Amino acid sequence: MKHLLDVNVLIALLDESHVHHKIALKWFAKPGLDWGVSAFTEAGFLRFMTNPEGGRRTMEATTAVLVDLANQPGYRFWPDTEGWTTLAAPFIERMFGRHQHIIDAYLLGLAVKEGGALVTMNRTIQVLAGTELRRHVMLLE
Repeated sequence: MKHLLDVNVLIALLDESHVHHKIALKWFAKPGLDWGVSAFTEAGFLRFMTNPEGGRRTMEATTAVLVDLANQPGYRFWPDTEGWTTLAAPFIERMFGRHQHIIDAYLLGLAVKEGGALVTMNRTIQVLAGTELRRHVMLLE
């Protein structure tokens, strides 16, 4: 199965100080893993890691991390070929008007469209998926 990394998994994987770093690293070490990121995932990672309030990294250093990541075995870039309204449509009724689910719904929709799974640490994405699409969510715990 193809795996699309959620922003929270990418942060946990690449930030050694993250509380879930070991969990993400253990999952990522599986042999033959088919995994990747989208532009949304990359942008979310860059936004979080370069936030000056958190004393994070520079844009140059953070971008270099993404470039290095793309050279890892099993990597694939998931192109964003559909708009948000198309990919998030199956989840609109389950969003409960919550702005926090905007990116979650898009990434889940992309995973569904591509026949893959969104790898996340966010339990609420299972609610978005519902029982019929839950197979497209891989929860790391």
